[in-house]
Amino acid sequence: MSTLQTELFRNDRGRIVAMDSAYHVEPANRGVDVVINASYCGVLPARFIGAQRPRAAIGVDCGVGPAGASVAGIWYLEALNLPAVVADVMTVRLGDGVDLYENGVVSLLNRPAADCGVVAGMRVREAARLLLDRDPGSPEAAQVTNRTVMEQGPEGRQIVCTDSIAFGLPEDERNVLVTAGHTGRSAVPYLLKVKPYGFICSDGGMGREDSGVAGLHAVAEQGLAGATVDARLARMGDGLSSYHDGIISAVNRLAEAAGVRLGMRSAEAARLLVRRNV
Repeated sequence: MSTLQTELFRNDRGRIVAMDSAYHVEPANRGVDVVINASYCGVLPARFIGAQRPRAAIGVDCGVGPAGASVAGIWYLEALNLPAVVADVMTVRLGDGVDLYENGVVSLLNRPAADCGVVAGMRVREAARLLLDRDPGSPEAAQVTNRTVMEQGPEGRQIVCTDSIAFGLPEDERNVLVTAGHTGRSAVPYLLKVKPYGFICSDGGMGREDSGVAGLHAVAEQGLAGATVDARLARMGDGLSSYHDGIISAVNRLAEAAGVRLGMRSAEAARLLVRRNV
């Protein structure tokens, strides 16, 4: 092993190795080692990590930064189905891989890392062992919906989060869907196919002529009550963020009749929609 890497743990599946920079990941790490590197996880270092294809990678969030540039590499690596995790920069010493392993606390992770059992708030030491001992799934793109039932409403209706209205199911005709794609005209066929009891999507940043919410009003004519959340505050493509972080930015007349208002938190709006009388 290179003198630039420090072996911290070994078993029959591979090793946990620490290094001070992502540039120190080596061909010897390919497919077996969890590499812990005390630098940021943007796209640039992720390219070097991805080229060597270790079992998993752990870096530092470096404050996330504009456009999420300091952590964008975790999604670059997700596209390779490679588990990737970053730690809160304020819990570690930058440039010290061993310290990252011993003291780091996970702040963000990708889907393959979640498959292995890693969660935000976990110690890096614990996350590294999970990444070494477990393998991620390898689902098709359409299988990654993150469908989650958030609350039960009256008469068996549910508030359900999923990442796109395209992932709606026939049973959602009686549910409120909280999703994370824009609500422009391309969303209308999906909304009319599912016909949810109510829905909350993203405004997509509104767009010229409020095109990001054009579908909101079009489907009201078909009896669908809906609203959108501000894309500047809730992550697009992440239904759980629409639910937890979303602030209502637009409503159609049916949602307004149910009590949904601009500036309301998405979770509160979803409760009003699931309890509305039709």
